[in-house]
Amino acid sequence: MGRSAADSHDLIRVHGARENNLKDVSVEIPKRRLTVFTGVSGSGKSSLVFSTIAAESQRLINETYSAFVQGFMPTLARPDVDVLEGLTTAIIVDQQRMGGDPRSTVGTATDANAMLRILFSRLGRPHIGSSRAFSFNIPSVTGSGAITLERGGRTVKERRSFTVTGGMCSTCEGRGTVSDIDLTQLYDDGKSLNEGALTIPGYTMDGWYGRIFRGCGFFDPDKPIREFTETELRDLLHREPTKIKVDGINLTYEGLIPKIQKSFLSKDVDSLQPHIRAFVERATTFGTCPDCHGTRLNEGARSSKIEGISIADACAMQISDLAAWVRGLDEPSVAPLLDSLRQTLDSFVEIGLGYLALDRPSGTLSGGEAQRVKMIRHLGSSLTDTTYVFDEPTIGLHPHDIQRMNELLLRLRDKGNTVLVVEHKPEMIAIADHVVDLGPGAGSAGGTVCFEGTVDGLRAGGTVTGRHLDDRATLKEAVRKPTGALEIRGASANNLRDVDVDIPLGVLCVVTGVAGSGKSSLVHGSLVRGAGAGGAGGERAGVVAIDQAAIRGSRRSNPATYSGLLDPIRKAFAKANGVKPALFSANSEGACPTCNGAGVVYTDLAMMAGVATTCEECEGKRFEASVLEYRFGGRDISEVLAMPVAEAEAFFGDGEARTPAAHRILGRLADVGLGYLTLGQPLTTLSGGERQRLKLATHMAEKGGVYVLDEPTTGLHLADVQQLLGLLDRLVDSGKSVVVIEHHQAVMAHADWIIDLGPGAGHDGGRVVFEGTPAELVAARSTLTGRHLAEYVGA
Repeated sequence: MGRSAADSHDLIRVHGARENNLKDVSVEIPKRRLTVFTGVSGSGKSSLVFSTIAAESQRLINETYSAFVQGFMPTLARPDVDVLEGLTTAIIVDQQRMGGDPRSTVGTATDANAMLRILFSRLGRPHIGSSRAFSFNIPSVTGSGAITLERGGRTVKERRSFTVTGGMCSTCEGRGTVSDIDLTQLYDDGKSLNEGALTIPGYTMDGWYGRIFRGCGFFDPDKPIREFTETELRDLLHREPTKIKVDGINLTYEGLIPKIQKSFLSKDVDSLQPHIRAFVERATTFGTCPDCHGTRLNEGARSSKIEGISIADACAMQISDLAAWVRGLDEPSVAPLLDSLRQTLDSFVEIGLGYLALDRPSGTLSGGEAQRVKMIRHLGSSLTDTTYVFDEPTIGLHPHDIQRMNELLLRLRDKGNTVLVVEHKPEMIAIADHVVDLGPGAGSAGGTVCFEGTVDGLRAGGTVTGRHLDDRATLKEAVRKPTGALEIRGASANNLRDVDVDIPLGVLCVVTGVAGSGKSSLVHGSLVRGAGAGGAGGERAGVVAIDQAAIRGSRRSNPATYSGLLDPIRKAFAKANGVKPALFSANSEGACPTCNGAGVVYTDLAMMAGVATTCEECEGKRFEASVLEYRFGGRDISEVLAMPVAEAEAFFGDGEARTPAAHRILGRLADVGLGYLTLGQPLTTLSGGERQRLKLATHMAEKGGVYVLDEPTTGLHLADVQQLLGLLDRLVDSGKSVVVIEHHQAVMAHADWIIDLGPGAGHDGGRVVFEGTPAELVAARSTLTGRHLAEYVGA
């Protein structure tokens, strides 16, 4: 019998892909196989996999919905590619941090909470109501009133009342914490409002706030605040929103405290601008809610129990323990629900997240944890012939856990799915059925396919990845001697068990251990914040922490604005031409008036993807024509912003364009391996690894004695890891102390001192299981890390 035409579609064909830095890339990817995309950071892997293949798949699926539904969905433009054939439904599991909404927890993000709420509403005793009665996002509400109905041609009035029983704690409004505001940080009571008493960012007397405070009539703006009567002070601080009329304009007056709570305190602290974040941290103290004890639930929701366990107790349990408790429930009336809940909880354990609790805020998860939480809903899925797209799934995983991740990916493939993985770790590249290696370099030097084929073919192929695939760092022959130590005593944040440890200074110290063993709790909770046993404390002086939190920036932000490089460049241009610096900013006076300095003009097409066309006035240069006439060192400002870092470093290093302040910043950017980035490239187009290294370069200017890095090898190619080790060595040799949380064996082997936490994750971890040099760790082989490191270095 001949082969059916339907069986011939076993390839995803990409022809002529030009997204970001891709140069007419054409590849053929086998379906129902595991394909790994490799290449140096910035070579175009994400552009090909996420911005081209996955983006077009999602766009085509969205187009199957009605125009009405599409109006509510994110609009996606067609990728810049000539031909895409053989696409299947793409499920994207990326590294984006989960939303920082204070109400979002691991349980709400994975539907485990929804199932638990139904379980307690059916089996909980006493019975208190529907599943809403167990939700910390639903407040209890009662109301009554008259309603008007049309009945039989007559208008009838009836009295109705309603009650909604929710589980939200009314004191903290379901957040688990309450904030107390320090009034001395809001105003200087020795001054009047007109004298500038308010010290809240943005609350000046020159703008709208001044007009509202002067015209509200509730107090005298010329009277010092300390002389206010009790009523006047209450109106200033606590008054409910009140309509007022000032100079014939209708405005709303609201007390300072409710106003601040809505505008600042209801948002995730990390998402605020730095000066507002500093104000919030100064003015507020967050404590556990005294009524719900941090559970977010009211008394009623906590009183209903199954076998002595309330929903608050269940959410606070380590998930591996909760899974065991759920397995012990035998209730035929809710059997399908229990099966589904067991599967979800077992998926957590299987994927290496059994150490989490369902009440853990999702904003506190690392990038790797967030990615694995997103995987959970797909593990038990019955879907086949789907394309799963992963962005470095090994991030945040100990070598011990990578083995488990490999098995999960192979299982997804064996169910008949296409698995596409962007990855740098040799352990994961080794299991690929097919490898696509992009490069040869990064940025404009990348964007081409250097190799396609098997892993053995990659080893023999002579590409950068092929040459470095079997690289193994060796243990250092001589390690540096510490110059002192930072003492941590009684650390008990999260799962730490009263840990006492000395962090050596003047050396490269690596903190390691399986995911969830307590590394971040120890380093960020006790070393960076200088916290004691309670786990709270201010930032420790002289410690510069560079974590994996996302860089916040719009498409107007670029490496020049983020690193502070644009300031000395603008001043140099202004001084050379005798004009003001604001002209050389595309976000200020120098902006092209047609596109407002964006370089492109956006046309919104409602439910269809908006169209971005290069601005005809400035031809995408973002500046007014008159500004481009001013030159410095023979270049105009748009030409300078189009330079790669390496070229700009030489340009500002000597000759008539010599600018020491700019040259210093460019030197730091080149040091962290970002020499190929152009100064004006939008931050939104940078990969995760590039963003972290940009952050590292920016922080290197800070006057800190101790640098704390959180997995700096994230997003780094095998060849770039050597450069990173050289940078860490230079930092230590210049007199700094460097503490690195890391799983990469090359960094462990290069360390002067290793602190290994474990032995397991969650309540099986939280102890220091080894302190010493890498050679001693390998010789002892007493921990999981020791065994994997010994295997890595071939000892």
